Amino acid sequence: MDNFSFMDISSALFLTLLAGLSTAIGASFAFFSSDKNHKVLSIGLGFSAGVMIYVSFVEILQKSKLSFLDIFQNQIQAEFLTLLCFFGGIGLSALIDRLIPEDVNPHEPRSDEALGEIKEGAKISKTALKRTGIFTALAIGIHNFPEGFATFIASLQDFTLGISIALAIAIHNIPEGMAISLPIYHATGDRKKAFFYAVLSGLAEPIGAIVGFFLLLPLMGMATLGVTFGVVAGIMIYISFDELLPSARVYGNAHTTIAGIVSGMFVMAISLVAFKI
Repeated sequence: MDNFSFMDISSALFLTLLAGLSTAIGASFAFFSSDKNHKVLSIGLGFSAGVMIYVSFVEILQKSKLSFLDIFQNQIQAEFLTLLCFFGGIGLSALIDRLIPEDVNPHEPRSDEALGEIKEGAKISKTALKRTGIFTALAIGIHNFPEGFATFIASLQDFTLGISIALAIAIHNIPEGMAISLPIYHATGDRKKAFFYAVLSGLAEPIGAIVGFFLLLPLMGMATLGVTFGVVAGIMIYISFDELLPSARVYGNAHTTIAGIVSGMFVMAISLVAFKI
């Protein structure tokens, strides 16, 4: 890859930092959330899933395909490699999920009785809520790591492209901050702790950028970009379907969940179109 100036590197890192810290905006919603208002939690989780699903399929996965297409000049080969990376990201997430002990894993299926207790306002499972928030923070932090790396590398190659990706990531990081902070706040009543976990997960993005710069930048090229974008899309889809959507359904109902999903997709779609005008 080309040599980059200090200004190029610092600008790319700044974009990545802003994208990561946007989780703080979502986390701030914990300060205005009522203890009894679990519909807000359900809509927030659905909104987060909607944003992540939309940006993965419409934007990030396409970036992966275009990166491979730039190398091989073959549509079928580019699509095959994109899908390989995409499902690799899903497989990586599933592996990480499997390594988490079952008794503390919020992704594991629960009995109807357990779900019933969680949905009851007066008997809400604070332990389950806290675990959901903490492991969502862990999962989001893990996928924010390569996501920050992708934003950083894209910004170095094309600053305009980097702004577009950083904006998309920043927007979907807002509901991610909600998805982390709201369960923890409902479980503990501690707004500062809820805010802290959400911001901490966002910091994984600039950390990913820094690690990528020192360890992988000499090897970077369009192929690595294609792999990074494809894997990130897979990780985001896995988190959406395995954690966010089931939790949204548990803490609300079918209507609050779909309202959150559609709202998230709508906001993401409008923001991407507006930025390209």
